[in-house]
Amino acid sequence: MDQTTPSPQSAITIIGSGLAGYTVIREIRKLDKVVPITLITQEPGYFYSKPMLSTALASKKDAAQLISTPQEGMATQLEITILSQTEVNAIDVNGQTINTNQGSFPYGKLVLALGADQIRLPLQGDAANEVLTVNDLEDYAKFRQRIDGKKRVAIIGAGLIGCEFANDLVVGGYEVDVIDLAPQALGRLLPEEAANALQEKLSAIGVRWHFATTLQSVIHNNDALEITLANGTCLSSDVVLSAVGLKPRLNLAKSAGIKTNLGIVVNRELETSVKNIFAIGDCAEVDDLVLPYVMPIMQAARALAPTLTGQITALTYPAMPVMVKTPALPTVISPPAKGASGHWKTTMVDGGVESRFQSPEGKLLGFVLMGSATAQRAALTKELPSILG
Repeated sequence: MDQTTPSPQSAITIIGSGLAGYTVIREIRKLDKVVPITLITQEPGYFYSKPMLSTALASKKDAAQLISTPQEGMATQLEITILSQTEVNAIDVNGQTINTNQGSFPYGKLVLALGADQIRLPLQGDAANEVLTVNDLEDYAKFRQRIDGKKRVAIIGAGLIGCEFANDLVVGGYEVDVIDLAPQALGRLLPEEAANALQEKLSAIGVRWHFATTLQSVIHNNDALEITLANGTCLSSDVVLSAVGLKPRLNLAKSAGIKTNLGIVVNRELETSVKNIFAIGDCAEVDDLVLPYVMPIMQAARALAPTLTGQITALTYPAMPVMVKTPALPTVISPPAKGASGHWKTTMVDGGVESRFQSPEGKLLGFVLMGSATAQRAALTKELPSILG
């Protein structure tokens, strides 16, 4: 049902129609079929798999084909009210109302599933404003339109998203240059030997790397874009994609007086510093952790839904390995906790790489598995400590 009537004061309101918002609603509906739920989103309200954006080209799927359920289908399936294309301007925490460009709406319990924005680097040159980011399906549609009929794509950032897009684009027939300030791919996540293995596999299918430097300027040069790097290298490309990382969306929370740090600060029940307001997903920070991955979102939604329906539940995070979608060398990473004491030990195995991060006492605290070694994922995950016990 897609209604435009506001929720009653006792109802649950979610802001944001990404994976976090919709997963919370699905979990609520497992527990309570009748509580009124309103979803407010600046997007069209359809459901799609965001992780597929960086693999769609090789899968021969365009943006429209990534939509699994349109807005009307989500509203009917979950029995919710969807206010799409709706901008939230402010939250009145005293009056418990949300002010939008479609009017004001009361809330009983409010969930901020606002997501994160791509970080934009300050760039020089008359084509700096043509650097693209892909953060949602509409961004992806623009990106696909821009690369149609082109041959060369430069990617700023050799992190998870940069490497996944590089693999996807090369397989799709594009020439790809990847630029990163770090000395290696996945600089924060991989030990050097594992990074080298990934770089070699991606190089073998055509990716060109430019490490320990950054992009300084982008200018028009006839139909092409001329890129100058900080180390003096000049590259020519048709499209520039920026994938240097994410920053949680905090402005709405800040202006409402909700406590923020790197993300919107929540306790183990995912409640913010303001009563009846919760946060989840890429915008939320729990115990100093901001984890913009699928598994933490699923885990958080399973904790938040019972809390919202009357059974207070604390969030726990087990070890949650992250899959890097690079078919040239499939990779699974479970990074050690920030500041963990220990060292990496890397072993080359037949058809893959196994890196273990061990404490001085020999306890497994993290791992990287590549190629054939990914078969050990389940077994090694059992040995890891919880991220949030």
